[in-house]
Amino acid sequence: MNQITPPPKIEIIPSSAPFSEAQRSWLNGFFAGLLSDGTTPLSAEQGAAVMQGPAGDDGEAPWHDQTMPIAERMKLAEGRPLRRRMMAAMAQQDCGQCGYNCNDYSDAIAAKSEARLNLCVPGGKETARMLKALNEELEKAPAASSSVAAAAAVGPTVVAEPGRSRDNPAPAKFIARRLLNKGKSEKETWHIDFDLSGCGLDYVVGDSFGIFARNDLGHVDQIIALLGASHTTDVRGKTLRAVLLDDVSLAPAPDSLFELISYLTGGAQREKARALAQGEDPDGDAATLDVMAVLQKFSNVRPHPEAFIEALEPLQPRLYSISSSHNATPGKLSLTVDCVRYVINRRKRLGLASTFLAERIQPGDEVKVYVQKAHGFALPDDPKVPIIMIGPGTGIAPFRAFLHDRRATGAPGKNWLFFGHQRSDCDFFYADELNVMKTSGLLTRLSLAWSRDGDKKFYVQDRMRELGRELWTWMAEGAYIYICGDAKRMAKDVERALVDIVAQFGARSTDEAIAFVAELKKKGRFQQDVY
Repeated sequence: MNQITPPPKIEIIPSSAPFSEAQRSWLNGFFAGLLSDGTTPLSAEQGAAVMQGPAGDDGEAPWHDQTMPIAERMKLAEGRPLRRRMMAAMAQQDCGQCGYNCNDYSDAIAAKSEARLNLCVPGGKETARMLKALNEELEKAPAASSSVAAAAAVGPTVVAEPGRSRDNPAPAKFIARRLLNKGKSEKETWHIDFDLSGCGLDYVVGDSFGIFARNDLGHVDQIIALLGASHTTDVRGKTLRAVLLDDVSLAPAPDSLFELISYLTGGAQREKARALAQGEDPDGDAATLDVMAVLQKFSNVRPHPEAFIEALEPLQPRLYSISSSHNATPGKLSLTVDCVRYVINRRKRLGLASTFLAERIQPGDEVKVYVQKAHGFALPDDPKVPIIMIGPGTGIAPFRAFLHDRRATGAPGKNWLFFGHQRSDCDFFYADELNVMKTSGLLTRLSLAWSRDGDKKFYVQDRMRELGRELWTWMAEGAYIYICGDAKRMAKDVERALVDIVAQFGARSTDEAIAFVAELKKKGRFQQDVY
């Protein structure tokens, strides 16, 4: 791994300051360029103040909750330094899709070492808009105070090895896929296999896999037709079709596209485009407007292809939880992917990466990929520790990996899996594997919940409440608890069930139970991979 050499080491930040050696070396070089030779070295307290910002910032992040709306997060961050408010604008998933965790991404923007404000894919347009507003505030800040406070938060630039970063992907070979649903299932979920032997990548369970998908060719050609352009038109040294296939996002429509259209039209159409660019919703359809829908909505406007491409966002990679273990199957990597298809205004919409994996690549094709290291989502260091895994639907992915890994490494800890979906006869993913694991004793308990099998919907959190006494016993024995899946509904409902179980069987008040679960999170015994 190549690392950019930091500036010459000058002892302005003393060794007693609470930074790593790399941070301290880089900070010394940074301040050496700002301060005179006669500067008095900073005390440890002064150094910490630079890193933390004003005294009013206690370093805590009460907004770091994936289920909290952005308005609430920003309210909690009021009065904090800019870089902390930028963090509150993130989706709080620490998914790594941006190439950072939420805290490091905000620090990088504040330090002006990262100019891209649209990397938080889970946060979407609302995060991008908030970051744009905060970045404008940063640009207006006094140069010395903003640069010193922000730069202190970011260490030396690191150049990642191929396949270890979204900025330096590696080629992996697609091997095969198989449909996991059966019969009359309303879902379309695929098991996807990749061969990593050619690119030399490895991973640990809990990591995610970044996929650089291509846009659908038919969709691209429809957009070219709406532009009234030729697919061979030269843009950025490539054909228009090639750029639309590989380089730019076609959903959702960015504010910059509405801004471009406002310059090319007039009257009511101009006002409407301006309103959309400001995040308003004049016709009540803003949430449905992808790039093609915008061209259809403003059909009298035909931007020049080059200006049109400049107004679009770069195509972002998509992250998926890895559902295999390198210890069990070296050189092979598996994913569990829900295929996204839906209809808006009689037009079929396709999930970019899910349909790319489900139908647009063929065995033997190479795809640009990278491994995203997990942030706080991993098996216990002690293999004897019991684990409780709660993963309905595709949330089973990392837990299949956990189980394969524990079997491959001979980990003696007990394993309890909660899995749920719509129907037991057609949506029981990996049923044969799981039943073999249960018979062998690897899977100590398997608890299932099917939301459409009976008259009343029944979810994993309902099954957890039924088995609350046993769950509390495992928790009292030191079990780690893991959740994977939907952040806004399932994860919140599961956490509420845990609080209720702790209160009922742990003889605690509701407030004490909430504090108990919060302490599990702090100790790393309650981990989430949610999206």
